[in-house]
Amino acid sequence: MLGISLRRPKTIAATLAAATLVTVLGSAAPHVYADGGVHPTPDPGHGDRPTVVLVHGAWADGSSWSGEVRRLQARGFEVQVAPQPSRGPSIDSGYLKDFLSTIEGPIVLAAHSYGGFVASDAATGNNNVKALVFVDAFAPDKGETVEELTAGSGSVLEPALTDPTSVFKLVPFPGAPEGAVDAYVLPKVFVPGFANGLPRRQAEVLAVSQTALATNALAEPATEPAWKTIPVWAVVGTEDRVIPPARQEEMMKRAGADITRIDAGHLGLISHPGEVTEVILEAARTTA
Repeated sequence: MLGISLRRPKTIAATLAAATLVTVLGSAAPHVYADGGVHPTPDPGHGDRPTVVLVHGAWADGSSWSGEVRRLQARGFEVQVAPQPSRGPSIDSGYLKDFLSTIEGPIVLAAHSYGGFVASDAATGNNNVKALVFVDAFAPDKGETVEELTAGSGSVLEPALTDPTSVFKLVPFPGAPEGAVDAYVLPKVFVPGFANGLPRRQAEVLAVSQTALATNALAEPATEPAWKTIPVWAVVGTEDRVIPPARQEEMMKRAGADITRIDAGHLGLISHPGEVTEVILEAARTTA
């Protein structure tokens, strides 16, 4: 396999999850914003509301979902931002699968970009996951890879399939599988390709604060996808240059998704959090 243990004890997964939530959401008391604003208390009789679990994509972290987290908490939903180490689908889906196993009751699982690949693998067989929401995301079928789904799509990542250094800065990391390195998207690709639709200054900050994706993640095949058995919603950015709209439409129609199209680039979860939140809420209503 990858020379790295793929299983994590649940106690470790829970500890990592807690650390992630503290980092992303802060240490404020329940129902209180960091700026002192108070969240509405959930309406009586809504104890069966699902937990919303958010999975970030590659070259990002959980703060990508900040806009959605604030809005969902304001509606009284429990929100958890899942760990996603970007080491490859087998490891990443293992982390997420263990994380989801600690949550009681119904779950709405929303994922962005590469996180869709991870979420679709991890949710299979978990009866608590009642809805999947793909936000500018991959929804692979069994055996498909990120490379395969990128090829021929017109993605800004496509040149990396023949010349990785045209898109990525490549950096070795300890314990890497043979031939694998960490990849960081070059700012000249990230700013116009990933962050189109965001203010230039914000795009430049995101370009230099990105996390890495191990290159083996691009070639690992998907397992049996959860979208074959769980209802699916999708948000498709019509200006997405990373997973172009035509490729997203193919995957989401295949998954039988209820599709919402927004005028946004690949980072629509940052530029249009209100619209993305509404789709998550629509999915949540079906679990009540």
